[in-house]
Amino acid sequence: MNHPNISTIDLNLLRVFDSIFRERNILRAAHQLGMSQPAASHALARLRHALKDDLFVRSARGMQPTPRAEQLAGPVRQALNYFELGLQSGPFDPATSAQRFTIALDNASAVTLTAPIIEAVTKAAPNVVTELRPSGTLDIDRMLDEADLGLFIGRAREPRERFASEELFSDDFVVVHRRAENMPSPPLDLKALATRPHIRLSSAGDNTDFIDLWLKEHHAHREIRHSVPLLGCEAVLRQHDVLVITRRRIAMELCRGTGLVSDELPFVAPRVATNMRWHRRLDAQPAHSWLRQIIRQTTLDYRLIEAATARKAQG
Repeated sequence: MNHPNISTIDLNLLRVFDSIFRERNILRAAHQLGMSQPAASHALARLRHALKDDLFVRSARGMQPTPRAEQLAGPVRQALNYFELGLQSGPFDPATSAQRFTIALDNASAVTLTAPIIEAVTKAAPNVVTELRPSGTLDIDRMLDEADLGLFIGRAREPRERFASEELFSDDFVVVHRRAENMPSPPLDLKALATRPHIRLSSAGDNTDFIDLWLKEHHAHREIRHSVPLLGCEAVLRQHDVLVITRRRIAMELCRGTGLVSDELPFVAPRVATNMRWHRRLDAQPAHSWLRQIIRQTTLDYRLIEAATARKAQG
């Protein structure tokens, strides 16, 4: 079988291929590349001829890749990624750069870190663009591989050699509720945890079975009245006399200016780590190194604020 020789292919055609593969639409791909639709169609025709494959077939869902295109997509994207990194290997000046960073965050990180990250990046690099995306339905590792994401922030994921990971901080758990007249002074006691109804956060990704195990050891149990998403739990807590057990940083955000309060658990709760995860090809890339340092400093500042708030609360 005769394979195409790389020397016979215009490498600019690979950018067209990559864009069509991503967009599934020639017009959108052309706009993304700053070229006309006829020019993009002509480039695709040339690549089809060189590779002797249709590559994309029109359908009701757009331009669907052939098996050959699916096979090529990963290596082409990776090659383009490394080429782009080579072009960006010079010094990074945050004061003048207009680079775009795409970051995915899990729900807990989105609630607690979105505002601090935007504030820190805007202050240090006023022209840099950050696209922060919820990670819930994303294939994080594939998107890091293909450079659709530069960074993931959230709970630790399965270690893989091609990815680097760094812990930013860890949280324990507290109880959030509206203050009721007959609520005992903190920390909450066994009776309060067992007799007051609870709600469970359905989108925070945390397993709070540890509270059930502790109650069982004390011959008690709790009633979980509802499961609600993190973004909707504040309104439920303000309107109903219920408890929710959640990470301390989430609790801080829920209680900020809402009239809700957080209390300590009557036992030492487990801790959950929040990590950064990125592809190792970006380890020494100046812009990405700068971004990671900004996020490290942001979370350090956040920890200092937490410590100061705790000292103030203690007297």
